Amino acid sequence: MKIGIISDTHGILDEKPVNFFSECDEIWHAGDIGNKSILEKLGSICTLRAVSGNIDSKIEHWTSPEHHLFVLEGMQVLIIHIAGNPPGYNREVYRFITRHNPDMLVCGHSHILKVMFDKVNHLLFINPGAAGNQGFHTVKTAIRMKIKSGKPSEMEVLEWERHKKRP
Repeated sequence: MKIGIISDTHGILDEKPVNFFSECDEIWHAGDIGNKSILEKLGSICTLRAVSGNIDSKIEHWTSPEHHLFVLEGMQVLIIHIAGNPPGYNREVYRFITRHNPDMLVCGHSHILKVMFDKVNHLLFINPGAAGNQGFHTVKTAIRMKIKSGKPSEMEVLEWERHKKRP
């Protein structure tokens, strides 16, 4: 399966990640969606799994849970917006990890692209960075990868310039 991962759109969805995800089987949005139109556009590409973030309105909270725990291709995945930094996760995430032992943790919030294997908790940590215009990041990012038989592979990062604010 080909998976697209995005976060922190904050109500902005450029065509670059839409095109990047065009051949994906699923897209995972790790929160701070911004508005329902983002969910509709991503959901029109393929299956969408999205969690709400700290800036999301009641509508996004109603349509997107605060966390998503599921098994795909033999891999247990946890998606949550705010997780902390490996291996020092926040209490909620640490409880999920000790209770469910996910193979992969996908989060957002920091606006910092980070992919690493957490040796302490034995999981792959993925934060796709930020794809919207809000925040301190200067480059927007998204991730695409394949998962087969419980193993991620062929991970790619899309980078594109952040829109400059007009004076």
